[in-house]
Formats: sequence, C-alpha cells, structure tokens
Amino acid sequence: MSANTTAAAKAPIFDADTVQNQIGEFYTASEIWLHTHWLQILIAFGIGAVIVIALHGLRRLGRKLCGKDVGRRGWGTILGRAITRTSNFFIVMLAAKLVVGYAGAPSQVATTVNFLWTVASVFQAAIWARELILGAIEHRTSSEHYSGEALLSAMGLIRLLVTVALFAVALVVVLDNLGVNVTGLVAGLGVGGIAIGLAAQGIFGDLFAALAIIFDRPFRRGDKISYGTTSGVIESIGLKSTRIRAFTGELRVISNKQLLDKEIQNTSVRDHIRIGFTIGAAYETPPETLARIPALLREIVEAEGGTVARSGFETFGASSLDFALQFDIPGDDWATAHPMRDRIMVGIMTRFAAEGISIPYPTQTNYTAAPDGTLVMPYAAATDAPVSSPAANPRNADHPPS
Repeated sequence: MSANTTAAAKAPIFDADTVQNQIGEFYTASEIWLHTHWLQILIAFGIGAVIVIALHGLRRLGRKLCGKDVGRRGWGTILGRAITRTSNFFIVMLAAKLVVGYAGAPSQVATTVNFLWTVASVFQAAIWARELILGAIEHRTSSEHYSGEALLSAMGLIRLLVTVALFAVALVVVLDNLGVNVTGLVAGLGVGGIAIGLAAQGIFGDLFAALAIIFDRPFRRGDKISYGTTSGVIESIGLKSTRIRAFTGELRVISNKQLLDKEIQNTSVRDHIRIGFTIGAAYETPPETLARIPALLREIVEAEGGTVARSGFETFGASSLDFALQFDIPGDDWATAHPMRDRIMVGIMTRFAAEGISIPYPTQTNYTAAPDGTLVMPYAAATDAPVSSPAANPRNADHPPS
C-alpha cells in the first residue's frame, strides 16, 4: 500500500508522452480533414471572413454612436462604448464557431474551437457588463447639480470592485467548463470576501451609502437640508462622508451611512413656504367687525402675492379673540419669504388701525365699585343706563358691598 502511494505521489502531473500523443492525433486528424474537406473549408473560411468584416463594421458603428452623443454620458455613448470594447479574439472565435459545423471539422478541432469560444464569450460578456454598469453609474451622476464630484470620488473604487467581481465570475465559469472542480475555489472566495467585509464593514457601509445617494438622490450638492437639529447646505458628497455648511457658518462632516440613517428634510425641492400668524382682536370689537376679519386678512395676503391656506377664528384667548392666518409664499427662498412676511405683518397692523380693530396686549381688567355700589367701568359705557348696584338685588339687600 505504501509503495503504491509513494509511486503515485512521484508520478508527474503532466505525462509528456500523453501530451505528445494528443498533439500528434490532433495534427493527423487536421491533416486528413484538410485533404478531404478542402472545399468546405474554403467556403467556411470565406463565410467566416465576411462575418469578421461585418462585426468590425458594427464596432466602427459603435464609435460613431459615441461621437453623436454630445453629453458623452448618454445611453448612446454607453452602448457605443460597450460595442467598441468587443475584442478581435471574440470576433474571430464567433466566426469560427458559426462555420466549424459546416466545414465538417473533426472532434479534436471542434472541441478546441468550442473551448476557445467559451473563453472568448465569457470574458467578452464580463467586459460588456462592466462597461454597461459603469456607464449607467456615470449616466446617473451626469446631472449638473452633481457636477461630477460624487462620481469622481467614488468611480475609482467602484470600477475596481465591478471589474474584480465580474472577472472572478468569468474565471470560475471558464474553469468549470474545463472540468475543474471549482467548489473549493468558490468557497475560498466566499470566505475571503466575508473576511474582507467584516474587516472593512465601516468603509463598505459608507461606500454603499454613497452609492445610495448617487442613485436614489435624496439630495444633491447645493441643496438645503435639515437633519436632526442641524440645517445647512450640501457642499460635497464624498466616498465616505458628506460635508454640510451649516447656516451658522461652521462646516459639519458626517459619514454617509450615519446621515442616511436620519430623517432628512430637503428644503430645496419644496415649491412653497408656509407661514402662520395668530392675531388677537379685543373682546370689545363689535361682532360685525369680527365677522369681516377673515376676509380682510385674505385681502392683505393676496395683495402681496401670497396664497391663503386658512383664515378664520381660532379660539377664545385669555385676553383676545384669536384668529389664525396661514399663507403660502411661492418658492423655497427665505430671502424672498421673509420680506413678504414682514410686509404682510405691517399691512395687518395698518389695516386693523384703519378699521379701528384693537390688538390687545395680554391684559387683566379689574372692576371697582363706587360708594353707592355702582360699578365703575374701566372703559366708556355703551349706553347711559346706570349699572345696577349689588344692593338693588333683593338677595344681596342684607349684604351691602364692603
């Protein structure tokens, strides 16, 4: 048993005699094939040459397609660039695969062509997929609001990851077609990927968050956003972090993953700004004047170009009858909204003064009584009728005011 094991261990992996015999068989079969099928071979060669020329013409068409796209990042450029990445080896093997059956090639030649066609097609598919994926990312980030900065910061690593992943899959497919047991290789790649992922999970988390920002576009460079207790303007979107210029002046840097975990309010995409006032009218205001206040407030807002969302009575306040006014100002610019708000506020004060409507301070009214029990009102009485004293009430006759 040990002798056989030692002999097997010392046996060479490649037997030179076996390889030489296989080469000889291939040469002999090819020579016989050339003598017996020379006409079919010539016809197949001619057809193959036409196929190669046609495919080269298609590749030149891809270059023209790239030239017609002015933006250089449209779908025409993406498809054209993928077509131009078609290799000559793939073109030749495609032509050979199409005509080898007609030429009546022997099994040795047909098997060789099939193997080379598998290698060419698998790696060519990986090249096309890489160009389409990277082109789609470039197309997604071609907006002028990004100005390419997110793409420039992430494209290098994205290209590396996409290339390694696609060509690793292509290599496994080719080895599997060769009859190699790729189970161990796939398991090794999986374990290695898990180890790398665990070691750099923070970096990859921020990287995938950056890709989410690129594709989902919750905000762009120059947008005004609010998250948590912070508000500011996006200055740059990087591979790992986003820089935000706060309205108070400081530059805040936050990781992409941490930022996306929060609720983000993008105020740059709103189409209006809503402002609300609560306006109090004195309780002494006549009812007919109170009834005109909602329409009066609406007139003031519309005169300044705003849109009234609500104008009406709100509640009985401690010192006043409160009216609610909510109005929308078009756009998202506070530099425009603040002056309009100020003009509307001044307009309310002016109009209320003209209408004789008093906006009271928080007040408390104290009522006093004269020596004879008559109440002394803190304002002019609406009528000249005397106010009855507590003594006039039979129930209070035995209890004069103190």
